Amino acid sequence: MKKIIFTALLTFSACLGAFAQRFAFVDSDYILKHIPEYSSAQKQLSAQSQQWQKEADAKFQEIDRLYKAYQADQVLMTPEMKKRREAEIVGKEKAAKDFQRLKFGPDGELTQKSNTLIKPIQDKVSKAVQAVAESENLDMIFDKNSEVMMLYANPRYDKSAAVITRLGLKPGTFAQ
Repeated sequence: MKKIIFTALLTFSACLGAFAQRFAFVDSDYILKHIPEYSSAQKQLSAQSQQWQKEADAKFQEIDRLYKAYQADQVLMTPEMKKRREAEIVGKEKAAKDFQRLKFGPDGELTQKSNTLIKPIQDKVSKAVQAVAESENLDMIFDKNSEVMMLYANPRYDKSAAVITRLGLKPGTFAQ
């Protein structure tokens, strides 16, 4: 009888082992901080964004200056002069908004530049994550920083350092 129970338990535990899935997680922010190309791309994007923002601010300051001058001179203007100045202000405002949309919009130059600089890095990290998963027989790897809610993560399942090593970098040293 003991042999039958022992055999049943052994068979049951083997079945559970066959269906068990192995999970791990990575911290994408931690990984990206270790990639010098990512830090460089972020600095490049930030510098470009600041330059374009200064240009946009200058355009809106010019519009503000024109509007204040219009308000001050309005009493002395003919209706035709008013229309011309109003059209000039409206035209410049439209041009400034178009500039903002062209540079910062969802399909703007900043987004395109970000995709050009960041996408290859993300692809490289994704391949490294996949290689770590395959080499360690993991079924799933979650990103600690993504929309998936992770209420608790045991640090022993953190594979971020393994991904950094797979990328040929040293964990624990941040790129500045």
